[in-house]
Amino acid sequence: MTQPPSNQPPGGFGAPQDPNQPSGKSPQPGQPPVPPVPPQAPQGPPPAAPGPYGQAPQQPAPGYGYPQQPGQQPGQPGPYGQPVPPPYGYPQQQGQQPGPYGQQPNPYGGYPTQPGYPGAPTPPPGGGPGKNRTALVAGVAAAAVLVAAVTTWAVVGGGDDEKDPVAQPTATATSGPTSGAPKPSGSVDEGDGSGDGRNGEEDLNAGRQDGEAKVNWLTKNTVDLPRNGADVKGPWIVGDTVVKAMYKSVEGYDLTTGAVKWTVPLPFQLCAAPTEPSANGIMVFGYEESAKDGAKCTELQQIDLKTGKAGWKKAVPKATGLFAFSDNTLTISGNTVTAAGTSSAYGFSLTDGRQLFKGATTGCKPFAYAGGKKLIAAMSCPSGNASKKVEAVGEVDPTTGKPKFTFQLQADWTVDKIYSVDPLVVSATQREQKKWGVFALRPDGKLRSTIQGGTDKFAPSCGGSFVIFGKNLQGCTGVAADANAFYMATDTGYGKANEVVAFDLNTGKPKWRSKAPGEQTMIPLRIEGSEVLTYVKPSYDKGGATATIAPAGGAPKILLQHPASTAEIENSFYSAGYAYGNGTFVVASGRVSATNDKEEKLVKTMMAFSK
Repeated sequence: MTQPPSNQPPGGFGAPQDPNQPSGKSPQPGQPPVPPVPPQAPQGPPPAAPGPYGQAPQQPAPGYGYPQQPGQQPGQPGPYGQPVPPPYGYPQQQGQQPGPYGQQPNPYGGYPTQPGYPGAPTPPPGGGPGKNRTALVAGVAAAAVLVAAVTTWAVVGGGDDEKDPVAQPTATATSGPTSGAPKPSGSVDEGDGSGDGRNGEEDLNAGRQDGEAKVNWLTKNTVDLPRNGADVKGPWIVGDTVVKAMYKSVEGYDLTTGAVKWTVPLPFQLCAAPTEPSANGIMVFGYEESAKDGAKCTELQQIDLKTGKAGWKKAVPKATGLFAFSDNTLTISGNTVTAAGTSSAYGFSLTDGRQLFKGATTGCKPFAYAGGKKLIAAMSCPSGNASKKVEAVGEVDPTTGKPKFTFQLQADWTVDKIYSVDPLVVSATQREQKKWGVFALRPDGKLRSTIQGGTDKFAPSCGGSFVIFGKNLQGCTGVAADANAFYMATDTGYGKANEVVAFDLNTGKPKWRSKAPGEQTMIPLRIEGSEVLTYVKPSYDKGGATATIAPAGGAPKILLQHPASTAEIENSFYSAGYAYGNGTFVVASGRVSATNDKEEKLVKTMMAFSK
């Protein structure tokens, strides 16, 4: 799954490095290798920076817009607002000029007002006083005492309803599949003329034109949520089931009818989930240790998404040390699920939950992982200077946790996101300098290329989950990669067609561009076979579309043209997530919130299209 630009920061790359700059140069003895920098929102021309070894990193060429921060409303400036210089630790040649792409002014028109660390997610439009009061952000005094210049952002609630929220499933709650054929709940409109359509006013397929896909179903919220609403994990399509998780339950829906097939309740609030399940549909969800305010995200629950059968449970060992208050983030690679936070990292067997490894506690220490075909770690490394922060990225063995290679970035560059694990494509940022860059590594950990974004603006969307001092490395939409190319969508603003740009992973240079149909926005989601699977977002009068782009480029090929008659509904999902499988495209709200209980039950949560 992945999500389009919504309330998460767009992927961030800083201006790409000069393509003439030597890459792959080995670090000097005793000094760690420095990683390249991903593209970022453009700024003024980047100054030529000295080499990474004891010198400042070179500024990447501008041309990438910063992705939005979690909780940020669509259209707001990214968290950095300007392109970042490359974080790659390869030295510049003497006399070499700055990168070929001078940094440009902030494409978003100014610096974002987001705090240094993500605050509580912003509720979807329409939120107001009462049950869904806008979350207040406050500095945590204890954290200020422990860590100078570091602020922890806490959600302070308040409202007219002080009762403890109770999760209520959309169908009879069971720990496994419901018996017999699933029956559509009252919250599902199958688009056959008998459903409630738009609040009971019309059938969703009544205005469908020839050649347009049909709306399989539309679901609405049936869960009583806390005052500030709840984030949604998913959707994921596994066989004939689409799964999403929210608040205190995980639910599987029939992909054809939208009927609830199974529900697995959780004891306390959901707080973490990997980006994707394992190849055989196994997932591990994280939930809080108690119902108390400030409860840690330490409890794990394994679930088979094909059947809804709940498996092993266990608690992640409690972290200790200065950053022991950070949340765990989860990822899956092979038969391993990892749980990592600022001060500890673990690998557990996906089959039985036994601990496989603990992350290094000296040297470069992992604080987050990215999973899939390979397991990639983001690490914090000793710098020898308290005022300098050094991070690294590298592949690790999913069974032992031991590093296969470690690629270190220049001082004060941070690992922002992993856009692809195989091939490895990394987004890096310098927060204070508002810089961003994107680079690719070879399988042996050597620099492959730095992405050269030119003067284009890019804004990958990376979700809106609220994580305290944790790091979700994956979950971005608007980016994809195959063995030879990295694909990223330009940001042109509403009402103007954007493009998907293919970058050669060996040179970092653009290969081709594919323009979105009409005046819509098209974003890559993943590689489907040999083609780039994309989502064309709806406009006010035209439905979205599921499409693919050939490896050689060209116009997008439309697989499903979503109906224009339901464009308004399709466009209403807040911080949307997407899934495509079995010829069906599903769009789901990334957060559910409303001003009161009545409106909460009217919030549309998922919609499916097929031929």
